[in-house]
Amino acid sequence: RINLGTDWHLSDQVLSVHFIKGDLIERMDHQARVAQANTAAQEFSKLYYETFDKRRQAISKLYKDKASAVWNGNAVSGSEAILKFFDKLPASEHNVEGLDTQPIVTGSMDSENSNSIMVTVFGKVKFKDADTNAFTQTFVLSAADNKWKIISDTFRFVG
Repeated sequence: RINLGTDWHLSDQVLSVHFIKGDLIERMDHQARVAQANTAAQEFSKLYYETFDKRRQAISKLYKDKASAVWNGNAVSGSEAILKFFDKLPASEHNVEGLDTQPIVTGSMDSENSNSIMVTVFGKVKFKDADTNAFTQTFVLSAADNKWKIISDTFRFVG
């Protein structure tokens, strides 16, 4: 070790700088993951609500086979059951007013869903022959074969 005239030694300083660089790299990686999650969430939410409103018969393609959904307290499991539930709803028009997203930390999901993001959307929806309602919807999306698929979906009218 080379004494630099302080309590720091060259070997300690190199380790400290490495730690700082490692922390900086980790923060930059996290920022990149957040940016990627934001882009994915914007694109996905546009696709989801266009599909729900205009091509609802194709909505099950956006869900993993074993996905779960809770729609205003009504629990449904499996992409085909989710489609059957949604088919019973009247025609709709969603207006997304905002969304937020974050990557889910690796290790908090099983290995099959380790590349996942959570997306929270809020806006207004008008169902045929009903008043416009504010809503919030939270998705957990998992990347598989370069496509985002819903593994969990929770929808609730607000107010």
